[in-house]
Amino acid sequence: LLMVGVSAITLSIGLATAWAVTMCNFPGRRMFEWALLLPFAVPAYVIAYVYTDILQYAGPVQGALRDWFGWTSARDYWVPDIRSLWGATLMLGLVLYPYVYLLARAAFLEQSPSLFSVSRSLGHSALSTFFRVVLPIARPAVAVGLSLVLMETLNDFGTVDFFAVQTLTAGLFDTWMNLGNLGGAAQIAMIMLTFVVILVTLERYSRRRQQQYAGRDNRAPIQRFSMSRPRQWICVAVCAAPIILGFIVPAVVLGRYAVIYFDQSWTGDFLENTFNSLFLSGAAAFTTLTIGLILAYSRRLHDTKPMQVMMRLSSLGYAMPGAVLAVGVIVPMAAFDNQLDAWMREWFGISTGLLLSGTAFALVFAYTVRFLAVSAGSLESGLQKITPSMDMAARSLGRSTTATLLQVHLPMLRGTMLTAALVVFVDCMKELPATLILRPFNFDTLATHVYQYASDELLGISALPALIIVLAGIVPIILMSRSIGSARAYSQQ
Repeated sequence: LLMVGVSAITLSIGLATAWAVTMCNFPGRRMFEWALLLPFAVPAYVIAYVYTDILQYAGPVQGALRDWFGWTSARDYWVPDIRSLWGATLMLGLVLYPYVYLLARAAFLEQSPSLFSVSRSLGHSALSTFFRVVLPIARPAVAVGLSLVLMETLNDFGTVDFFAVQTLTAGLFDTWMNLGNLGGAAQIAMIMLTFVVILVTLERYSRRRQQQYAGRDNRAPIQRFSMSRPRQWICVAVCAAPIILGFIVPAVVLGRYAVIYFDQSWTGDFLENTFNSLFLSGAAAFTTLTIGLILAYSRRLHDTKPMQVMMRLSSLGYAMPGAVLAVGVIVPMAAFDNQLDAWMREWFGISTGLLLSGTAFALVFAYTVRFLAVSAGSLESGLQKITPSMDMAARSLGRSTTATLLQVHLPMLRGTMLTAALVVFVDCMKELPATLILRPFNFDTLATHVYQYASDELLGISALPALIIVLAGIVPIILMSRSIGSARAYSQQ
């Protein structure tokens, strides 16, 4: 039910806003192009804490209603409980729709304007053309975006735990952390992994017979059509609503609490947790960038079947929920640590303790596995844009393959590498399920810091670290929006 509801919300918001900013003329369109990605910077569990604080009985919304209408208790009126299945669905939809918006907008930008013109000349309205021509062509991109939304929904723990929604992820944590049943948690993880395999298979199967080619005019300026004033303001409302609800309201609430509770938030623990987050995210970004560069460049040099399989395998981690990945990491690492410790005790009389499973290494390893697809995919795409003649010229001048990479390709990939590293860095800053399971004892990050205080209804103290996580995600979002927007020129119709 959660996945179906989130799918409906993200498809509705993502497709409507992507079509509006791509094809329509209305006030503020250029700002909405990048602003619609801002909710992507807000973790779902953070927005859940914010709206619970706003909409609960003692919150400002119900307080204002009681003042306006003279109500004295909750028996005088009815307000739906935000801490429910529908509340979790709405919270996840507000922060995950950018997946659909981002890929749908890129697909709309790549389409041939002549298809739209021919459809209109045959008597179809703009709405009919959208459903009959534009959306079917953009279907593969939309399917990929929706599959990412569903995987993130399956991965979420903070929101469903706070709203007491019984999902597989919540069941995995309860089975492991509260019941101490690692075997049962592993069984639940296998079920979740089966869900992921089904999602990936359905996404590929749905477009198995589709084959698309770029039209000759797919780089021609897009002719955006003008609308009447009322319709323009409808577009403004459609684009502004998800930004206000998904970013502005949480940012304002967190900013207000961060100022009020600054003295209580700015503590030694907060500074230590900030350093832990920066260290782990930076290490994971560097590791994924290095491995991704090796894989992408190896495939450029040797585009064989084994290399293609390796690239595909490297992207599977991104589809795996953090809790499932944590189980897959902790079991073998803990077994290795225990076996090594037993061997050292038997032969040398010393204990090695937890070398892998109880250290930050396990976290960096899990982050690397989960987000390697981001850096490897970005770098592979960037290398494909570099003509092979550059390699030939460098080799003819006596440069080795390594020297060609260092002196030719890396300078040309500087922007791509920066964007990939920033995206991985921000994703690691927000990652909660894997961090809760794999973190060493007495080791917290900003994400776990926020989760612990907000779960104890101390949103004010958790506001400052939550705000830092949100602000950290804005820079790569703007970079991604600019890279997409610069791909196509426009003209006005």
